[in-house]
Amino acid sequence: MTHPLDRPELAPLWQAFHTRLSAGQPVARVRIGPLDEAARSALADLLGLDRLPGPQPTVVLARLDEALVDSCGQDTRSVVAAIAGPLGDRAAARASDSAARAALWEWFATHPVVLAQPALDAWVVPVRRAGVIGGSVAATRRTLGDALGVLSELPACGEPLPVFATRLLDDAHALDDGTRLSSLVLRALSALYGAPAPATAADRRALWSRAGLADDALSTTVLTAGMHPSGEGPVARALAALSAAGHATHLTLAQLREPGDLRFPRTAVHITENPSIPALALQRFGPDCPPLVCTSGWPNSAVVLLLDRLTAAGAPLRYHGDFDGEGLRIAAHVLARSAATLWRMATTDFLTASAHAPSGPAAGRITGAPWDAGLAPALAARGTAVLEEHVAEDLLADLARMCAGSTDRVHPGATSK
Repeated sequence: MTHPLDRPELAPLWQAFHTRLSAGQPVARVRIGPLDEAARSALADLLGLDRLPGPQPTVVLARLDEALVDSCGQDTRSVVAAIAGPLGDRAAARASDSAARAALWEWFATHPVVLAQPALDAWVVPVRRAGVIGGSVAATRRTLGDALGVLSELPACGEPLPVFATRLLDDAHALDDGTRLSSLVLRALSALYGAPAPATAADRRALWSRAGLADDALSTTVLTAGMHPSGEGPVARALAALSAAGHATHLTLAQLREPGDLRFPRTAVHITENPSIPALALQRFGPDCPPLVCTSGWPNSAVVLLLDRLTAAGAPLRYHGDFDGEGLRIAAHVLARSAATLWRMATTDFLTASAHAPSGPAAGRITGAPWDAGLAPALAARGTAVLEEHVAEDLLADLARMCAGSTDRVHPGATSK
């Protein structure tokens, strides 16, 4: 039913008061106009004025309330809401939106995926600076949640990108080139690996491949030593035979995907970043070498799949890497992507090693170590790296305690360092 005061000549009055009353701020008077003669005459009649107001009059709210109550028994807010629509509260809406945005960015910056790998801070900052997607906090949170979910699954185990996207996001095209989600994840991977943002399609494919998507099943390998699995499958027999002979093994992604009957014991497995440590361990312990896995830098999909299989078998995993910027990021990545714990990677270990290690290469870009807040500042203060090779004797001493027999049992023909 049309309100009796809903007339074209009074429309400027109702619209002006609707705008001001919806601002969420105290209102005493409102300036309206410019008004034509018909609107000025209607306003004079409504307010009981003895002359026409000017083209842009100021109307006092209390005076308008009084006139409206006299004429129709309603105050200004009721009449305005009936004619121009429900009154809003823009100040409250702005405060609510501001709080929602603050909560969004707090959630993003403190998400477990981000906290586990501080290198991602270099991704979080520009994403936040870009603001919410399409002005929608909810849409932004959904997209960022998808991106964080993808990152939590990387490196993948060599799946084609569409298969991975279907499994994780129920959409084979969710990570296609050019999508917002694909761009977000690739920027995060660039920050994680310290690599330039991919500029071409070839660059993007290379970055996806580095993250374990569409890896070549034969050329993607993981270096192992001292692995003595049981089982009648070809991989189990080959691993056992080579370990019994004191040799290292490169397992391919294809072999790990379809190993046949392969059963790992619940023996602790030590993981290193650099192949030099397994080489020294084999030289010293030969067939008695304890179980070792080498990531050879950033873990690829074969490394991740092997660590997953060892975890499923109940084998404790212990990781050591270089004390440099890249080494801290790799360690954080291994912890985030596997069930590994750390092996001689605390601040105290670094300081002890620093006292005796020669000056190594520059430490490079240093990001936080989530497991020990003091480690990154200590590394920055030194400025140069302490590499695994610098602490090899300490690592070998730990491994010696796992060997069969006494700590001085050395493979015949091997030399001590």
